[in-house]
Amino acid sequence: MNVQGTAVLLAEMARAGVATLVLASSMVVYGEGAYGCERHGAVRPGPRAAQDMDAGRFEPGCPRCGRALAPGAVGEDAPPDPRNVYADTKLAQEHLAASWARATGGSAAALRYHNVYGPRMPRDTPYAGVAALFRSRLLDGRAPLVFEDGAQRRDSVHVRDVARANVLALERTAAGPPRPGGLRPYNIASGEPRTVGDMAAALAGALDGPAPEVTGGYRLGDVRHIAARPDRARAELGFFPLVPFAEGMAEFARTPAAAAAPARSAAS
Repeated sequence: MNVQGTAVLLAEMARAGVATLVLASSMVVYGEGAYGCERHGAVRPGPRAAQDMDAGRFEPGCPRCGRALAPGAVGEDAPPDPRNVYADTKLAQEHLAASWARATGGSAAALRYHNVYGPRMPRDTPYAGVAALFRSRLLDGRAPLVFEDGAQRRDSVHVRDVARANVLALERTAAGPPRPGGLRPYNIASGEPRTVGDMAAALAGALDGPAPEVTGGYRLGDVRHIAARPDRARAELGFFPLVPFAEGMAEFARTPAAAAAPARSAAS
């Protein structure tokens, strides 16, 4: 649906002469984030092996020497490395948008959202982010279940900040010249990564619920750490995240969840 829907939209935009696009992309196009090895410098580790995960070895090692790596922040110029089907479709959307812009002379920006959360997130759906899944369990009086050891790093960005980023990108993209290469990507992130365990603890504290339970479970294809530098969005779009992590999580915990969308039938 991501790929087909985007192709149809771009074809209709070309016919109608619409010349500006802001694409909702995702940090998943990067795969694992940025890492540094004390011997080999900047490296990009491959997918983690099931036998390592089963043994509780969650941190990826250097692909050249196996040493422990220090996680860093990924920039927009990092080569894409999608690790699952959803990530493949998000990268395909970017490629289609770039081709459309080059062919039509249009301008396109790809906003690579990091972990978006905030009011009106649905509950009890596989399409909700991990924050919504934690909150759903807490609202039922159950402990949030944290995979791995809870130390995996993510960048959580509030939906109000994401909405502002879209407006800024639309205004700047429409006002500027066509992008060289067809498309300009931007990290939309807070720039202040936290661990998944931190998120679960913040929500549990805000709801006075049970402490998170670290399960040691995992999902193959999940990345260990992904954090971003939002410097380009700050410099070119004027985007500054305004909602601090603690304040945003406390608000999110108190806001009623939206109902999950009904499942569509095969005929719909």
